[in-house]
Amino acid sequence: MTVREETYTPVAPQKQASPSPTRGWLGVAAITASLFVFLTTELMPIGLLTPLSESLGVSVGAAGLMVTAQGVAAGLGVPFIVAWTRRVNRRRLLSTLLAVLAVGNLITSVAPNYPLILGTRLIMGFASGVFWAIGVSMAMRIVPEKHANRAAAVVMSGISIATVVGIPLGTLLESASDWRTTFLIWAGLSALVFLAVALTIPSLPSANAVSVREVFGLPVRNVPLRVVLAMVVFFVLGHFGAYTFVRPYLEESTSATVGFITVVLIVFGIGGAIGNFIGGQTVTKSLRGSFIAGGLLLIAALVMLLTIGTNEVGVIAAMVLWGIAFGVVQLSQINMTLAAAPETFEAAMSLNTMAYNTCIALGALVGGLFADHAGVTSVVWFGIALVALAVILRAATGRRTTPAN
Repeated sequence: MTVREETYTPVAPQKQASPSPTRGWLGVAAITASLFVFLTTELMPIGLLTPLSESLGVSVGAAGLMVTAQGVAAGLGVPFIVAWTRRVNRRRLLSTLLAVLAVGNLITSVAPNYPLILGTRLIMGFASGVFWAIGVSMAMRIVPEKHANRAAAVVMSGISIATVVGIPLGTLLESASDWRTTFLIWAGLSALVFLAVALTIPSLPSANAVSVREVFGLPVRNVPLRVVLAMVVFFVLGHFGAYTFVRPYLEESTSATVGFITVVLIVFGIGGAIGNFIGGQTVTKSLRGSFIAGGLLLIAALVMLLTIGTNEVGVIAAMVLWGIAFGVVQLSQINMTLAAAPETFEAAMSLNTMAYNTCIALGALVGGLFADHAGVTSVVWFGIALVALAVILRAATGRRTTPAN
Protein backbone atom coordinates (compact mmCIF):
# COMPACT_ATOMS: atom_id res chain seq x y z
CA MET A 1 0.00 0.00 0.00
CA THR A 2 1.38 3.39 -0.97
CA VAL A 3 0.54 6.43 1.11
CA ARG A 4 1.03 9.89 -0.35
CA GLU A 5 1.84 12.08 2.63
CA GLU A 6 2.08 15.44 0.90
CA THR A 7 -1.60 15.42 -0.02
CA TYR A 8 -2.78 13.17 2.77
CA THR A 9 -6.47 12.35 2.93
CA PRO A 10 -7.43 10.77 6.26
CA VAL A 11 -8.75 7.25 5.89
CA ALA A 12 -10.77 5.70 8.67
CA PRO A 13 -8.61 3.12 10.43
CA GLN A 14 -11.40 0.57 10.25
CA LYS A 15 -14.73 0.25 8.46
CA GLN A 16 -16.93 3.23 9.27
CA ALA A 17 -19.87 2.89 11.59
CA SER A 18 -23.12 4.38 10.26
CA PRO A 19 -24.78 6.46 12.97
CA SER A 20 -26.71 9.61 12.15
CA PRO A 21 -24.40 12.63 11.67
CA THR A 22 -25.75 14.21 14.86
CA ARG A 23 -25.19 11.09 16.92
CA GLY A 24 -21.75 10.69 15.38
CA TRP A 25 -20.63 14.14 16.55
CA LEU A 26 -22.25 13.60 19.95
CA GLY A 27 -20.12 10.48 20.16
CA VAL A 28 -17.02 12.52 19.27
CA ALA A 29 -17.95 14.92 22.08
CA ALA A 30 -18.25 11.98 24.49
CA ILE A 31 -14.81 10.70 23.47
CA THR A 32 -13.39 14.21 23.92
CA ALA A 33 -14.93 14.30 27.40
CA SER A 34 -13.31 10.92 28.04
CA LEU A 35 -9.91 12.35 27.18
CA PHE A 36 -10.64 15.28 29.51
CA VAL A 37 -11.37 13.09 32.54
CA PHE A 38 -8.52 10.68 31.83
CA LEU A 39 -5.93 13.43 31.44
CA THR A 40 -7.11 15.56 34.35
CA THR A 41 -7.17 12.49 36.60
CA GLU A 42 -3.61 11.66 35.56
CA LEU A 43 -2.28 15.19 36.14
CA MET A 44 -4.51 16.27 39.04
CA PRO A 45 -1.95 15.48 41.78
CA ILE A 46 0.41 18.10 40.30
CA GLY A 47 -1.76 20.87 41.72
CA LEU A 48 -2.47 18.97 44.95
CA LEU A 49 1.00 17.75 45.97
CA THR A 50 1.27 19.75 49.17
CA PRO A 51 -2.11 18.80 50.72
CA LEU A 52 -1.69 15.19 49.51
CA SER A 53 1.74 14.85 51.12
CA GLU A 54 0.60 16.45 54.39
CA SER A 55 -2.58 14.39 54.64
CA LEU A 56 -0.97 11.07 53.75
CA GLY A 57 2.23 11.62 55.73
CA VAL A 58 4.58 11.25 52.75
CA SER A 59 7.10 13.56 51.13
CA VAL A 60 6.15 15.81 48.23
CA GLY A 61 8.40 13.71 45.99
CA ALA A 62 6.61 10.52 47.01
CA ALA A 63 3.24 12.17 46.38
CA GLY A 64 4.50 13.06 42.90
CA LEU A 65 4.84 9.34 42.19
CA MET A 66 1.05 9.34 41.80
CA VAL A 67 1.61 11.05 38.45
CA THR A 68 4.69 9.02 37.51
CA ALA A 69 3.10 5.66 38.34
CA GLN A 70 0.01 6.32 36.24
CA GLY A 71 2.08 7.62 33.32
CA VAL A 72 4.50 4.67 33.32
CA ALA A 73 1.63 2.16 33.55
CA ALA A 74 -0.13 3.94 30.66
CA GLY A 75 2.96 3.59 28.50
CA LEU A 76 4.30 0.14 29.29
CA GLY A 77 1.01 -1.74 29.63
CA VAL A 78 -0.91 -0.49 26.61
CA PRO A 79 0.51 -2.71 23.80
CA PHE A 80 -0.30 -5.83 25.78
CA ILE A 81 -3.80 -4.78 26.86
CA VAL A 82 -4.75 -3.56 23.38
CA ALA A 83 -3.64 -6.91 21.96
CA TRP A 84 -5.44 -8.92 24.65
CA THR A 85 -8.68 -6.99 24.04
CA ARG A 86 -8.37 -7.05 20.26
CA ARG A 87 -11.73 -8.79 19.77
CA VAL A 88 -13.68 -6.66 22.27
CA ASN A 89 -16.27 -4.21 20.94
CA ARG A 90 -14.71 -0.75 21.25
CA ARG A 91 -17.78 0.86 22.82
CA ARG A 92 -17.78 -1.82 25.50
CA LEU A 93 -14.04 -1.45 26.01
CA LEU A 94 -14.22 2.33 26.41
CA SER A 95 -17.13 1.95 28.82
CA THR A 96 -15.04 -0.48 30.88
CA LEU A 97 -12.08 1.91 30.91
CA LEU A 98 -14.31 4.75 32.16
CA ALA A 99 -15.77 2.47 34.84
CA VAL A 100 -12.22 1.70 36.01
CA LEU A 101 -11.48 5.44 36.07
CA ALA A 102 -14.64 6.25 38.07
CA VAL A 103 -14.02 3.49 40.62
CA GLY A 104 -10.34 4.42 40.82
CA ASN A 105 -11.15 8.04 41.60
CA LEU A 106 -13.70 6.90 44.18
CA ILE A 107 -11.16 4.63 45.88
CA THR A 108 -8.59 7.45 45.84
CA SER A 109 -11.07 9.76 47.56
CA VAL A 110 -11.61 7.36 50.50
CA ALA A 111 -8.31 5.44 50.63
CA PRO A 112 -6.87 5.34 54.17
CA ASN A 113 -3.23 5.11 53.12
CA TYR A 114 -0.74 6.00 50.38
CA PRO A 115 0.12 2.44 49.15
CA LEU A 116 -3.53 1.81 48.27
CA ILE A 117 -3.70 5.09 46.36
CA LEU A 118 -0.49 4.32 44.47
CA GLY A 119 -1.70 0.83 43.53
CA THR A 120 -5.01 2.28 42.38
CA ARG A 121 -3.20 4.84 40.23
CA LEU A 122 -1.22 2.05 38.55
CA ILE A 123 -4.44 0.29 37.51
CA MET A 124 -5.94 3.57 36.34
CA GLY A 125 -2.77 4.12 34.29
CA PHE A 126 -3.39 0.91 32.34
CA ALA A 127 -6.91 2.13 31.54
CA SER A 128 -5.60 5.55 30.51
CA GLY A 129 -3.05 4.04 28.12
CA VAL A 130 -5.65 1.90 26.37
CA PHE A 131 -7.88 4.94 25.93
CA TRP A 132 -5.07 6.82 24.15
CA ALA A 133 -4.67 3.85 21.80
CA ILE A 134 -8.34 3.50 20.84
CA GLY A 135 -9.96 6.91 21.42
CA VAL A 136 -8.93 8.77 18.28
CA SER A 137 -9.61 5.73 16.12
CA MET A 138 -13.13 5.45 17.52
CA ALA A 139 -13.87 9.12 16.83
CA MET A 140 -12.69 8.79 13.23
CA ARG A 141 -14.97 5.79 12.68
CA ILE A 142 -18.26 7.32 13.84
CA VAL A 143 -18.32 10.35 11.53
CA PRO A 144 -18.39 10.51 7.72
CA GLU A 145 -14.99 9.64 6.30
CA LYS A 146 -14.44 13.14 4.93
CA HIS A 147 -14.71 14.50 8.49
CA ALA A 148 -12.42 11.90 10.09
CA ASN A 149 -9.49 14.27 10.55
CA ARG A 150 -11.73 16.97 12.03
CA ALA A 151 -13.04 14.43 14.53
CA ALA A 152 -9.47 13.58 15.54
CA ALA A 153 -8.71 17.29 16.01
CA VAL A 154 -11.81 17.74 18.19
CA VAL A 155 -10.81 14.82 20.41
CA MET A 156 -7.26 16.13 20.78
CA SER A 157 -8.66 19.50 21.89
CA GLY A 158 -9.48 17.69 25.12
CA ILE A 159 -5.80 18.05 26.01
CA SER A 160 -6.06 21.83 25.89
CA ILE A 161 -9.38 21.82 27.75
CA ALA A 162 -7.81 19.71 30.51
CA THR A 163 -4.85 22.09 30.70
CA VAL A 164 -6.85 25.31 30.67
CA VAL A 165 -9.89 24.21 32.70
CA GLY A 166 -9.52 20.81 34.32
CA ILE A 167 -6.31 21.07 36.33
CA PRO A 168 -6.91 24.65 37.62
CA LEU A 169 -10.51 23.63 38.48
CA GLY A 170 -9.23 20.68 40.51
CA THR A 171 -6.90 22.96 42.43
CA LEU A 172 -9.74 25.43 43.06
CA LEU A 173 -12.03 22.65 44.33
CA GLU A 174 -9.33 21.47 46.72
CA SER A 175 -8.89 24.97 48.14
CA ALA A 176 -12.65 25.19 48.70
CA SER A 177 -12.95 21.73 50.28
CA ASP A 178 -10.14 19.14 50.34
CA TRP A 179 -8.32 16.80 47.96
CA ARG A 180 -10.57 13.85 48.78
CA THR A 181 -13.65 15.80 47.73
CA THR A 182 -11.86 16.77 44.51
CA PHE A 183 -11.28 13.14 43.55
CA LEU A 184 -14.83 12.26 44.58
CA ILE A 185 -16.15 14.92 42.20
CA TRP A 186 -13.93 13.53 39.44
CA ALA A 187 -15.35 10.06 40.12
CA GLY A 188 -18.79 11.54 39.48
CA LEU A 189 -17.60 13.24 36.28
CA SER A 190 -16.11 9.95 35.07
CA ALA A 191 -19.46 8.24 35.72
CA LEU A 192 -21.30 10.93 33.74
CA VAL A 193 -18.92 10.48 30.80
CA PHE A 194 -19.50 6.71 31.07
CA LEU A 195 -23.22 7.36 30.56
CA ALA A 196 -22.54 9.72 27.65
CA VAL A 197 -20.46 7.06 25.90
CA ALA A 198 -23.15 4.44 26.42
CA LEU A 199 -25.85 6.73 24.98
CA THR A 200 -24.03 8.28 22.00
CA ILE A 201 -21.46 5.86 20.63
CA PRO A 202 -22.70 3.08 18.34
CA SER A 203 -21.49 -0.48 18.46
CA LEU A 204 -17.92 -0.60 17.12
CA PRO A 205 -16.73 -4.16 16.59
CA SER A 206 -12.97 -4.41 16.59
CA ALA A 207 -11.35 -5.10 13.25
CA ASN A 208 -7.75 -4.90 14.52
CA ALA A 209 -7.24 -8.50 15.61
CA VAL A 210 -3.52 -8.19 16.30
CA SER A 211 -1.66 -10.37 18.82
CA VAL A 212 1.07 -9.15 21.16
CA ARG A 213 3.74 -10.65 18.90
CA GLU A 214 2.28 -8.87 15.88
CA VAL A 215 2.05 -5.57 17.77
CA PHE A 216 5.75 -5.56 18.57
CA GLY A 217 6.53 -6.89 15.10
CA LEU A 218 4.89 -3.92 13.38
CA PRO A 219 7.88 -1.55 13.51
CA VAL A 220 10.20 -4.37 12.46
CA ARG A 221 8.48 -4.92 9.13
CA ASN A 222 6.90 -1.48 8.68
CA VAL A 223 9.67 1.03 8.01
CA PRO A 224 7.43 4.14 7.87
CA LEU A 225 5.98 3.30 11.28
CA ARG A 226 9.48 2.82 12.66
CA VAL A 227 10.41 6.28 11.39
CA VAL A 228 7.28 7.81 12.92
CA LEU A 229 8.03 6.22 16.30
CA ALA A 230 11.59 7.57 16.15
CA MET A 231 10.24 11.06 15.44
CA VAL A 232 7.81 10.73 18.35
CA VAL A 233 10.68 9.76 20.66
CA PHE A 234 12.80 12.77 19.63
CA PHE A 235 9.89 15.19 19.77
CA VAL A 236 8.51 14.06 23.13
CA LEU A 237 11.94 13.96 24.75
CA GLY A 238 12.62 17.50 23.56
CA HIS A 239 9.23 19.02 24.25
CA PHE A 240 8.61 17.53 27.68
CA GLY A 241 12.25 17.79 28.70
CA ALA A 242 11.92 21.56 28.30
CA TYR A 243 8.26 21.98 29.33
CA THR A 244 8.74 20.16 32.63
CA PHE A 245 11.16 22.88 33.73
CA VAL A 246 9.25 25.94 32.51
CA ARG A 247 8.51 27.09 36.05
CA PRO A 248 12.10 27.04 37.38
CA TYR A 249 13.33 28.59 34.12
CA LEU A 250 10.88 31.48 34.38
CA GLU A 251 11.58 31.94 38.08
CA GLU A 252 15.28 32.20 37.31
CA SER A 253 15.09 34.33 34.15
CA THR A 254 12.19 36.66 34.97
CA SER A 255 11.59 36.19 38.72
CA ALA A 256 8.11 35.04 37.75
CA THR A 257 5.46 34.76 40.45
CA VAL A 258 3.22 31.73 40.95
CA GLY A 259 0.30 33.75 39.58
CA PHE A 260 2.14 34.63 36.38
CA ILE A 261 3.29 31.03 35.89
CA THR A 262 -0.34 29.90 36.18
CA VAL A 263 -1.27 32.41 33.48
CA VAL A 264 1.59 31.16 31.31
CA LEU A 265 0.40 27.55 31.55
CA ILE A 266 -3.16 28.56 30.69
CA VAL A 267 -1.88 30.57 27.72
CA PHE A 268 0.05 27.51 26.56
CA GLY A 269 -3.15 25.45 26.70
CA ILE A 270 -5.05 28.05 24.69
CA GLY A 271 -2.26 28.02 22.12
CA GLY A 272 -2.54 24.23 21.96
CA ALA A 273 -6.26 24.49 21.16
CA ILE A 274 -5.47 26.95 18.36
CA GLY A 275 -2.78 24.60 17.09
CA ASN A 276 -5.21 21.69 17.04
CA PHE A 277 -7.59 23.74 14.91
CA ILE A 278 -4.82 24.82 12.53
CA GLY A 279 -3.49 21.27 12.30
CA GLY A 280 -6.96 19.98 11.48
CA GLN A 281 -6.92 22.20 8.41
CA THR A 282 -3.32 21.62 7.28
CA VAL A 283 -2.65 17.90 7.73
CA THR A 284 -5.05 17.01 4.93
CA LYS A 285 -3.08 19.27 2.59
CA SER A 286 0.45 18.40 3.68
CA LEU A 287 0.97 16.01 6.55
CA ARG A 288 4.73 16.02 6.21
CA GLY A 289 4.80 19.81 5.86
CA SER A 290 2.54 20.26 8.91
CA PHE A 291 4.89 18.28 11.14
CA ILE A 292 7.97 20.13 9.86
CA ALA A 293 6.31 23.55 10.20
CA GLY A 294 5.05 22.73 13.69
CA GLY A 295 8.49 21.52 14.75
CA LEU A 296 10.18 24.65 13.39
CA LEU A 297 7.64 26.85 15.17
CA LEU A 298 8.35 25.02 18.41
CA ILE A 299 12.09 25.58 17.98
CA ALA A 300 11.40 29.26 17.25
CA ALA A 301 9.30 29.49 20.43
CA LEU A 302 12.13 28.04 22.54
CA VAL A 303 14.62 30.43 20.94
CA MET A 304 12.23 33.30 21.72
CA LEU A 305 12.09 32.13 25.32
CA LEU A 306 15.88 32.29 25.50
CA THR A 307 16.19 35.67 23.79
CA ILE A 308 13.15 37.83 24.54
CA GLY A 309 11.75 35.79 27.40
CA THR A 310 13.23 38.15 29.96
CA ASN A 311 9.97 40.06 30.34
CA GLU A 312 6.35 39.05 30.68
CA VAL A 313 5.32 40.09 27.15
CA GLY A 314 8.12 38.05 25.60
CA VAL A 315 7.28 35.02 27.74
CA ILE A 316 3.58 35.17 26.79
CA ALA A 317 4.44 35.47 23.08
CA ALA A 318 6.84 32.53 23.27
CA MET A 319 4.38 30.33 25.18
CA VAL A 320 1.49 31.07 22.80
CA LEU A 321 3.70 30.09 19.85
CA TRP A 322 4.92 27.01 21.73
CA GLY A 323 1.33 25.92 22.41
CA ILE A 324 0.30 26.42 18.77
CA ALA A 325 3.32 24.44 17.56
CA PHE A 326 2.64 21.64 20.03
CA GLY A 327 -1.00 21.39 18.89
CA VAL A 328 0.02 21.13 15.22
CA VAL A 329 2.75 18.54 15.84
CA GLN A 330 0.54 16.51 18.16
CA LEU A 331 -2.17 16.10 15.55
CA SER A 332 0.39 15.55 12.78
CA GLN A 333 2.13 12.68 14.56
CA ILE A 334 -1.18 10.88 15.15
CA ASN A 335 -2.07 11.19 11.47
CA MET A 336 1.44 10.07 10.54
CA THR A 337 0.86 6.93 12.60
CA LEU A 338 -2.41 6.33 10.74
CA ALA A 339 -0.74 6.94 7.39
CA ALA A 340 2.02 4.46 8.21
CA ALA A 341 -0.28 1.70 9.50
CA PRO A 342 -3.88 2.30 8.35
CA GLU A 343 -4.89 -1.34 8.67
CA THR A 344 -3.48 -1.77 12.18
CA PHE A 345 -3.99 1.72 13.57
CA GLU A 346 -4.94 0.74 17.13
CA ALA A 347 -1.92 -1.55 17.43
CA ALA A 348 0.33 1.16 16.00
CA MET A 349 -1.19 3.73 18.38
CA SER A 350 -0.48 1.42 21.30
CA LEU A 351 3.21 1.53 20.36
CA ASN A 352 2.93 5.29 19.86
CA THR A 353 1.40 5.60 23.35
CA MET A 354 4.12 3.43 24.87
CA ALA A 355 6.86 5.54 23.26
CA TYR A 356 5.10 8.80 24.14
CA ASN A 357 4.48 8.12 27.82
CA THR A 358 7.87 6.50 28.39
CA CYS A 359 9.61 9.47 26.81
CA ILE A 360 7.66 11.93 28.97
CA ALA A 361 9.27 10.29 32.00
CA LEU A 362 12.68 10.06 30.30
CA GLY A 363 12.47 13.68 29.11
CA ALA A 364 11.84 14.85 32.66
CA LEU A 365 14.68 12.67 33.93
CA VAL A 366 17.24 13.80 31.36
CA GLY A 367 16.07 17.40 31.64
CA GLY A 368 16.57 17.19 35.39
CA LEU A 369 20.14 15.99 34.92
CA PHE A 370 20.83 18.92 32.59
CA ALA A 371 19.23 21.36 35.01
CA ASP A 372 21.22 20.04 37.97
CA HIS A 373 24.59 19.92 36.24
CA ALA A 374 24.47 22.65 33.56
CA GLY A 375 21.76 25.03 34.73
CA VAL A 376 18.07 25.24 33.88
CA THR A 377 18.76 27.19 30.67
CA SER A 378 20.52 24.12 29.27
CA VAL A 379 17.19 22.25 29.40
CA VAL A 380 15.74 24.66 26.83
CA TRP A 381 18.71 24.01 24.54
CA PHE A 382 18.15 20.28 25.08
CA GLY A 383 14.56 20.75 23.88
CA ILE A 384 15.71 22.67 20.81
CA ALA A 385 18.23 19.97 19.88
CA LEU A 386 15.82 17.04 20.21
CA VAL A 387 12.93 18.71 18.39
CA ALA A 388 15.41 19.66 15.63
CA LEU A 389 16.35 15.98 15.29
CA ALA A 390 12.66 15.10 14.86
CA VAL A 391 12.28 17.79 12.16
CA ILE A 392 15.43 16.68 10.35
CA LEU A 393 14.27 13.05 10.38
CA ARG A 394 10.87 14.04 8.97
CA ALA A 395 12.46 16.26 6.31
CA ALA A 396 14.90 13.51 5.32
CA THR A 397 12.19 10.92 4.70
CA GLY A 398 10.66 10.68 1.27
CA ARG A 399 7.32 12.13 0.32
CA ARG A 400 6.08 8.67 -0.43
CA THR A 401 6.27 5.78 1.98
CA THR A 402 5.26 2.19 1.50
CA PRO A 403 4.20 0.51 4.72
CA ALA A 404 4.29 -3.23 4.83
CA ASN A 405 1.04 -5.02 5.43
